[in-house]
Amino acid sequence: MLDSSTALGSPTALDFPTALRARRLVAIVRGTDPDASFRTVMTLVESGVPLVEVSSGADALGVLRRARAELGTDAWLGAGTVLTADDARRAADAGANLIVTPGLGAGVDEAVALGLPVLGGVLTPTDVIAARAAGVTALKIFPASAMGGPAYLKALRAPFPDVPFVPVGGVDAAAAEAYLKLGAVAVGVGSPLIGDAADGGDLGALRARAAEFVRVAEAVAR
Repeated sequence: MLDSSTALGSPTALDFPTALRARRLVAIVRGTDPDASFRTVMTLVESGVPLVEVSSGADALGVLRRARAELGTDAWLGAGTVLTADDARRAADAGANLIVTPGLGAGVDEAVALGLPVLGGVLTPTDVIAARAAGVTALKIFPASAMGGPAYLKALRAPFPDVPFVPVGGVDAAAAEAYLKLGAVAVGVGSPLIGDAADGGDLGALRARAAEFVRVAEAVAR
């Protein structure tokens, strides 16, 4: 089992904003090979990326269970693409202590009722208002790249300067730096970081990409 100090203390709904602001990076793992996805999660944590979402993919809940058993109770492990109340309950049963959604709805409501932090998907100002009313912990702007990337974050932050936004979708290292400089609390990164690792690809290359993203996050740290 890895040293649990990697994960910034025992996870609770109140601690997640602290971890998010400290690390500024959420890795999104979605793969076709459960064993490779598990190895990818472990490699990310070992590489200094301790906030990991296991999104929809082959046996995602099984990957979560294995990672939780290996990493212990103090690791941040998110379940992604949670849509329904049942999705949220099954994710919690599998060991997720963070719920990630593409939008608002029953999955968000159930996660909040369970006392789990939620990284909830939003796109419009109306979504932002609704997400805050629903108790979402941090707001995932998705798909950020399709809406204009950093320029859209800048526009959203004008009426909502204190909202913890996490842009997701098409975030490479350059975009991550731009988002963070514009005030994003963190960024969510999928394929530009994961590459083909979760499908059985090179873990050495994953470590190199992780180091690059960690450097970006630390360089723009608040």
